[in-house]
Amino acid sequence: MKTLNKTWFCYLIAMISVLMLNSSCSKEDSIYTPVVPTVYTTVEKTIIPNTLSPFPPLIYPYEIGKYPAYGYGGWQYGAGIAYQKRLDLMPKTYTGASVKKASALLRFFTMSDIHLVDEETPAAAVYYSYMGGGSTSGYSASMLLTTQMLNAAVQTVNVLNKHSQFNFGISLGDDCDNTQYNELRWFIDVLDGKLINPDSGVKDDPIPGPNNDYQDTFQAEGLNKSIPWYQTLGNHDHFWKGSYPVTESFRPSYTGLNIINLDDPLTGLDGTGFYMGSVDGRTRYANIIGAGATDSFPNPPQVLAADPDRRSLRRNEWINEFFTTSSSPVGHGFDQTNVSTGFACYTFEPKMDVPIRVIVLDDTQSEDDPNDGGYAHSSLDWNRFHWLVAELDKGQSEGKLMIVAAHVPVGIGPGLWNPNAPVTEDTLLSTLHHYSNLILWVSGHRHISQVTVQPSPDASHPELGFWEVETPSLKDFPQQFRTFDVVRNTDNTISIFATNVDPIANPGSLPALARTYAIASFQLFNYQIPYLPTGDYNAELVKQLSPEMQNKIKNY
Repeated sequence: MKTLNKTWFCYLIAMISVLMLNSSCSKEDSIYTPVVPTVYTTVEKTIIPNTLSPFPPLIYPYEIGKYPAYGYGGWQYGAGIAYQKRLDLMPKTYTGASVKKASALLRFFTMSDIHLVDEETPAAAVYYSYMGGGSTSGYSASMLLTTQMLNAAVQTVNVLNKHSQFNFGISLGDDCDNTQYNELRWFIDVLDGKLINPDSGVKDDPIPGPNNDYQDTFQAEGLNKSIPWYQTLGNHDHFWKGSYPVTESFRPSYTGLNIINLDDPLTGLDGTGFYMGSVDGRTRYANIIGAGATDSFPNPPQVLAADPDRRSLRRNEWINEFFTTSSSPVGHGFDQTNVSTGFACYTFEPKMDVPIRVIVLDDTQSEDDPNDGGYAHSSLDWNRFHWLVAELDKGQSEGKLMIVAAHVPVGIGPGLWNPNAPVTEDTLLSTLHHYSNLILWVSGHRHISQVTVQPSPDASHPELGFWEVETPSLKDFPQQFRTFDVVRNTDNTISIFATNVDPIANPGSLPALARTYAIASFQLFNYQIPYLPTGDYNAELVKQLSPEMQNKIKNY
């Protein structure tokens, strides 16, 4: 998922398994109605992978052509998943039985961990995963169609927006898979509605004709221009494969011909012993090239062609790309100070007539952190922590409800927080619990649909608790984005409706093929994620407000 160290990956999967929740959804009235026959949220219907035979034929993940014959990647529609009404942050005597929705305060969507992949780069990590083991971060068939799946998600947002308009959207990080310029441009250009060439190097066409293979140029629909969208920094956006800082000596590897050579197990970008592999983009099923032990190759293996657009972006270069856009706002939350300093935090207020502030926090590790099992942890230095506290203080004093958007979740269990971070996770959590107006922390990173309650440490002040909601990946199963509807209730509590949405994937389309590939990878890597078989979780998250804030929002 987030780092290619095999030990770390296995530990992370074990941790996720422990955190799995057994949810029984009570039947609640949906706040949605079907929009058009081909667009549904998971409240209405879900996608369920077909059950494999008890002893399915064992094939390698790279053997894409064998998927259909052996049953990998098949799926069917299942029943919708109603909102589970969560009262964890409310007083024990609260039932909310007669409470109704009074007014809509905010509607937005989140996407995360899109991992737009240049599959032909010489700086990949195919070797670690293409024969199984490891994780889909190194290799999965769905990496071939990430631009097409992103475009499908944007199309779906646009349809939902016709039904009920979004106030904004936000990417929670990992737009890039491997820090590359072309990967980031694909992301911005898809949202801008540009012509997208998902190929790199020389132009390939594995299946002659338009719109029928992963290398074909296509016209992106573009996000509806009425919807502003914002950006969060992820670890894959500024670390090699989300795992290690790109050193100046390693940087030329991205734009050259030679496939990179690293060690196994992966300990950094200085070891050697194994060529990491790439893809032959001329082939229908993306044949693997140049992967294996060094002594298996008489000469260093190479990709088909070099490409300067594969260059790795430094942090400030990555931020600066968001100013080359035709959608709004220019910079997508960042300003020129962010560009000059590389400081990837900012705030915005999505509705000037509603007291809500969004605090966008960079909680990824910094490039100068010491290496302790890779760079895929969450982390805060004192600079970012003091900035966060100042923004929380400001929002609290101004009577604004607050949402924190960060790439990595906080306080969900061991293993995600950088043990060498200047600010400890306990310090951050205890600080967050000082703010009664903090209602929600949204994040990605783990590629799952988790909802975590962060209750108040003081039972007499339940308003000091907040909700944490993770958005899954558009690359890995269940390949979804989320919508959020924040509403005021008749008793001046608030409810946050968090909803999973499957992108449009009409039969025979490339997004439908991407879904098949993602499900097959899920099966072949034997992932265990929460809320199976669908991986979906829809919830109404009720939050107690302070008396002062209850009095303020009753007028909205």
